[in-house]
Amino acid sequence: MKTYVAILAGGIGARMGSALPKQFITVGERCIIEYTIDAFDRSEEVDEIIVVVHPDWLEHMEYLISCNRWTKCKRVVPGGKERYESTLNALKAFPEASDEDKILLHDAVRPLVSNALIEGTIAALDECEAAGVAVACTDTVWRVVDGIVESIPERKSLMRAQTPQGFRFGIIKSAYRKALEQGEIAATDDCGMVSRYMPETRIHIVEGDERNIKITYPQDLSFLENYLKTI
Repeated sequence: MKTYVAILAGGIGARMGSALPKQFITVGERCIIEYTIDAFDRSEEVDEIIVVVHPDWLEHMEYLISCNRWTKCKRVVPGGKERYESTLNALKAFPEASDEDKILLHDAVRPLVSNALIEGTIAALDECEAAGVAVACTDTVWRVVDGIVESIPERKSLMRAQTPQGFRFGIIKSAYRKALEQGEIAATDDCGMVSRYMPETRIHIVEGDERNIKITYPQDLSFLENYLKTI
């Protein structure tokens, strides 16, 4: 049984307000995506890594790969207009994978993912077919419609999703196949795809880490820079 990883870097980071996609912004001495790939390349449980990148940035990503000494990350795949298209391209990039093999899908702009989270997600897939990293929701969450609070869900039943999200290949491929057959993609992440289109599949929760932030806004860059100074 092998474990594959797809680093999803197809976005352009409009909310960051930068000329560069946020995954290619330099913090410290390296691009954000380099820290992310490093984390997975170091894992003894990972066999192969690909990076899914916006077509305009393929050459730049190939250049970064050539500059690093990664032993498991050697391929770049073009992303799609939507996130789900990037995941589909990632799945197609591993034609040799069996249904029982594992795949982890991870946001390129979560560079502080720990080895414990990576290997914890991989280990969870020994016992289940889908697993997602999440942290408890400590704030009260309101459901709002047209600027009015409609309901307040119980906080103890809510968690904030992170990545990686892991699957047996057969499960995630089946979820996407069913979605495409129905002619709609009504989920914002890959666990959501499995939950909606393979509802019989139980998604195991791996306890996340508050440091595993998604770099989205300029202030997140300051957090990352300060954290890197401590390690």
